[in-house]
Amino acid sequence: MHFDPRVQRALREAGLDADAVADASDRVAELVARDADRLRAFFDADSPYYSDMEMAHSATATQEHATADVDLFTHGSDLRGYLSLDGWGVPVEDGRILREDDAGDPVVVVELSLGDTVNDRVRFAPEREGL
Repeated sequence: MHFDPRVQRALREAGLDADAVADASDRVAELVARDADRLRAFFDADSPYYSDMEMAHSATATQEHATADVDLFTHGSDLRGYLSLDGWGVPVEDGRILREDDAGDPVVVVELSLGDTVNDRVRFAPEREGL
């Protein structure tokens, strides 16, 4: 079960039985795994990426990263991993798809919660104009 006890109680009070709560928990895990796959695919391209990351020695609001690679794993509703950018890296905790092209694929803007050294939610796009 991926819901904490308070969420489980609230779902039961809303009328869901134990099986429905378990089904919802399983569905959350499926959706997180799907998003992880889509985020991995987003960072598979062999081209630069652009971000709105604040960097100490940059005067621009949009950063260009010549290389980017993400290694993600999921457990229930958790999505975690590591993002490598231009020879340095940062832990990832959570991520989401913000925008897709008109056909719903491929993903064109994502947002990741980056850990220590960044400690911020950062958007990434394969085109500068995407941000």
